[in-house]
Amino acid sequence: MNFQQLRFVREAVRRNLNLTEVANALYTSQSGVSKQIKDLEDELGVDIFVRRGKRLTELTEPGKAVHRLIERMLLDAENLRRVARQYADEDTGHLVVATTHTQARYALPKVIRQFTEIFPKVHLALRQGSPRQIAQMIIDGEADIAISTEALDRFADIVTFPCYSWHHVVVVPKQHPLVGRTTKLTLEEVAEYPIVTYDRDFTGRSHIDDAFAKAGVLPDVVLTAIDSDVIKTYVELGMGVGVVAAMAYDEKRDTELVALDTQHLFGASTTRVGLRKGAFLRAYAYRFIEMFAPQLSEADLTNRLREAA
Repeated sequence: MNFQQLRFVREAVRRNLNLTEVANALYTSQSGVSKQIKDLEDELGVDIFVRRGKRLTELTEPGKAVHRLIERMLLDAENLRRVARQYADEDTGHLVVATTHTQARYALPKVIRQFTEIFPKVHLALRQGSPRQIAQMIIDGEADIAISTEALDRFADIVTFPCYSWHHVVVVPKQHPLVGRTTKLTLEEVAEYPIVTYDRDFTGRSHIDDAFAKAGVLPDVVLTAIDSDVIKTYVELGMGVGVVAAMAYDEKRDTELVALDTQHLFGASTTRVGLRKGAFLRAYAYRFIEMFAPQLSEADLTNRLREAA
């Protein structure tokens, strides 16, 4: 048994049992992948995969147990390397943060600038994606820290920590009929106009849908996007009223738009940090999280991770 065989099994599961993709990902041949997996099965005395001809079709029942142990073993091996690097070179290394466009564009710039000033020898990489993609990056070990409002708390392998809460606002062109009202805006009044907002599963969209549903109002959503700047662009073009995260509106920058007070209309959304259960983080990773959410101390994070392991 060797680590290469374990990696082949793990990658086969991650690549939906497509051995061609496994071979490409691990820079080897498909026949080499098949042989290494079969050698491991022979050594263990059980079939890890069900086969149809030369194709793998699913994990066997013992294979499911073997796969869970392989994930644990490879994670522990990576943790050992991280522990060694932690003491060998404390302020040098890599940190991968997976997040959404909204967080990368509006919530993280000051944190990243501060972090890079304090840790100039740490290579920081931002990877953007949908909340589900971000969660998968953490589970697969492709990212160290996940930051998202949606989805992270739905995965058993991810431990999440609330960072801050925020609301949506309605943005409209300066000359829009809703500007200058003296009474509180209602969802019925907002729904009189076409709406431009986020795609489903992005930036608290579920809270927007829930608010309209509870009010018994059916909004006419004419355009959706994952990018707040795109939403604001189409609002400026007169396609409708926009519903965006409050952090995405800047009065000095968005000079052609007005943000209306609508905190009373939409429920609060909570942005969370997600960490892989059982993972070891370098000290500078904890510092990054603390810069983003000062209430989250390293002790609190490590205690929760230890309890969840």
